Amino acid sequence: MTRIEQNPAPAAGAGDAGGTDVGRWFATATAPGAAVARGLPRLPAWGPDPRGGYGIVSAPEVVDEALAVLRRASPAAVLTGAGMSTGAGLPDYRGADAVPRSPMTIQEFTGSDLARRRYWARATVGWSHFTRARPGRAHELLAQLGRAVPLTAVITQNVDALHQGAGSDPVIDLHGRLDAVRCLGCGATISRAVHHERLLAMNPQVARRLPELAAETAQAPDGDAEVDRTADFRYPVCALCGGMLKPDVVFFGESAERARVDAAFEAVADSGALLVLGSSLTVMSGLRFVRRARADGLPVVIINDGPTRGDELATVRVHGRIEDVLSTWCARLAGA
Repeated sequence: MTRIEQNPAPAAGAGDAGGTDVGRWFATATAPGAAVARGLPRLPAWGPDPRGGYGIVSAPEVVDEALAVLRRASPAAVLTGAGMSTGAGLPDYRGADAVPRSPMTIQEFTGSDLARRRYWARATVGWSHFTRARPGRAHELLAQLGRAVPLTAVITQNVDALHQGAGSDPVIDLHGRLDAVRCLGCGATISRAVHHERLLAMNPQVARRLPELAAETAQAPDGDAEVDRTADFRYPVCALCGGMLKPDVVFFGESAERARVDAAFEAVADSGALLVLGSSLTVMSGLRFVRRARADGLPVVIINDGPTRGDELATVRVHGRIEDVLSTWCARLAGA
């Protein structure tokens, strides 16, 4: 049997600000200047964009023009964001109905035992909802589009593996995947499902209440589920080297894996156009591909409900629900 190391219980009131209750998290969750004062990166204001613009629907001729651009310039690379998965029941950070949040940074996760307790407690509860998600209509329609219009790759900022589940191929998981856990010491990876069972075994008080807690936090992204009294939550370390375990995804303040970024840039370079679906392009991680495409003279088509940071760079900007636009395109292609 593999031995599971665990973190020691904290002394009462010791360590980070917040005492023994990190259900409230740290000052960064409530005070805008606190993160800067602690030397942490300034995060975007996660929540609905104050500029509004949600609910606008582009005219049919604009939708047709966007498809014509992709067909003329194929193959296309596709960049997707959280808006692709909202229809599958996974909440986003920037949509019209998003709840303002202050996500945990990599600096906090690696620098604070209390932060890790908070994260893994919330992630344990949120995982139940996450694993029930299945590819939505948008994922299925994109896979269908990929069989009619040549695509070099689907580059996704999402970590849910729903593109693969719908049949898109190849998929570049720019920010990693939440179904794996990586050791920051030796680099070994394990299944998130295995890690989840270990967390439940080490925290029977959470395991007993899991259905109740999961129902209460179903609308929070993994790791953001609101769970109080997390200071006594225990989590395992790497069974191979005793190192720190972290979801194999990119946290805020952390850089994407170089190989994934290079593969994504290569996919864009091999394309004749870039299609952006469901991304606000708020962070540079996605916006850089739009900028590269335009610098290389490639047309860019953006479909999103609500404003994006790349709107001024779009060759054709389509407003509306992704499912509606892709459904129209697939019907046009089927009848072509």
